[in-house]
Amino acid sequence: MTAPSSQAPIRGVWSAALTPLEADGRVAHDLLAKHCRDLFARGCSGIALFGTTGEGQSFSVAERKDALERLLAAGISPAQVVVGTGCAALPDTAELTRHAAGLGVAGVLVLPPFFWRNPGEDGVYASYAKLVELLGGVKTQMILYHIPQVTGVAVPPAVVGRLARAFPGLIAGVKDSSGDWDNTVALLKTAPGLSILVGHEPYLPAALKAGAVGTICGLGNYRPELIRRLHDSAGKPEEGTLVEVVKKLVALVTGVPFVPAIKSLMAAETGEGRWLNVRAPLLPPAEAEKRRLLAAARGFDAEAKAAA
Repeated sequence: MTAPSSQAPIRGVWSAALTPLEADGRVAHDLLAKHCRDLFARGCSGIALFGTTGEGQSFSVAERKDALERLLAAGISPAQVVVGTGCAALPDTAELTRHAAGLGVAGVLVLPPFFWRNPGEDGVYASYAKLVELLGGVKTQMILYHIPQVTGVAVPPAVVGRLARAFPGLIAGVKDSSGDWDNTVALLKTAPGLSILVGHEPYLPAALKAGAVGTICGLGNYRPELIRRLHDSAGKPEEGTLVEVVKKLVALVTGVPFVPAIKSLMAAETGEGRWLNVRAPLLPPAEAEKRRLLAAARGFDAEAKAAA
């Protein structure tokens, strides 16, 4: 029997979890569970598994299902997990979504059709509508994933509004990782009943004040306490200072490919060498690049401590 998915609101600080790997590329299941427990202890409300930061598109359907099952078996609450289920083939997306919903996770994060370029608004709508049909009545909270700088395909506010009206109770929100403030504002106006979560960390306080409910973000892996403080600063005197601090951290990790950069920082901080492993086509930073990154991180930490 299918277990009911959690319908608690997805809000607050959710880390777009990295996927730690063994040397041969397999998921390091023990380290993933340890990392999730650490994130919760340090201020995260939940984690999003197999999103962009988690290298989700580099894993098969079977690998993603197995990793989720093992993570929950390790004691991680499904109510604190959102699962990235987007695939190029809709039947695969439907299979992963049904699987995640059956395990009672808080929700799923679903990409638009990302291989065929320029599908138009009707094509994006049709893709999500077909997915709903394939799900056959499965209940979950579906978070639409807007990250056009990676996918090449947007989920425009007008399409979000159409989907919300067509599938109430299933379309629960949007993760807006575009880094486009005007788009976030448009989403809040077009779909006021949905949960809008931002991916660009410096926007978080302003987004919360405008009606957003939180963030799903990659920097939550490395400095979850800082992102929690940023979230909690909305409308308070320290908001401006924290926004500037986080902007500097964003600049630090976007100068090199983001996922290898964050994994390198995690390896240096924890002493756990498995964090350095990535799946092709990603590559670990070159040694000189890694040294520059770690030196910049030490400088950032000193500056952030002084600003605290």
